[in-house]
Amino acid sequence: MDILTVFLVAVGLAMDCFSVSIASGMTEDMRISAAFKVGISFGSFQMFMPFLGWLLGKSLIDIVSAFDHWLAFGLLSFVGCKMIYEFFQKEHEGMTLKFRSLLMLSIATSIDAFSVGIVIGFLTTSIMISIFIFGFVTFVFSFVGILIGDKLKHIFGRRAQIIGGIILILIGTEILLEHVVFA
Repeated sequence: MDILTVFLVAVGLAMDCFSVSIASGMTEDMRISAAFKVGISFGSFQMFMPFLGWLLGKSLIDIVSAFDHWLAFGLLSFVGCKMIYEFFQKEHEGMTLKFRSLLMLSIATSIDAFSVGIVIGFLTTSIMISIFIFGFVTFVFSFVGILIGDKLKHIFGRRAQIIGGIILILIGTEILLEHVVFA
């Protein structure tokens, strides 16, 4: 794989992170530091998962691919439902993206990157160059997504929390349908 192809794969892998970042930015009380936190978390997982896939090799892909879409659906739906539930709570203080939620979102959006790591293991492409490109592109997309979501929050007001939760559930559903119905 040449560098352009690696970059295009990185953009493809970063799209879920971008969407989730927009949804998070719409629902959270975000600052630049939060955008960095989300970008670093998503970018790190987009680096770690392909590396893990590359290390573990082809033997585990059959096991993981059997349920990866269910895992992504479950994690994204859980966080989305939690966001909607919190909207209806009496206290409507600004939310902060807690470690546990950020961890679940990072895992859910990087599961596909595991398979990409396995594929890279069979090619002559350097895994180190690839994972750094994956991480950097995802960091940028996630950072920008948070900022876009924060701007949209001012347009939609508090309803943005419900919209963000629905978006996460829809992303999880899309991943599930892509693997179960359209496979």
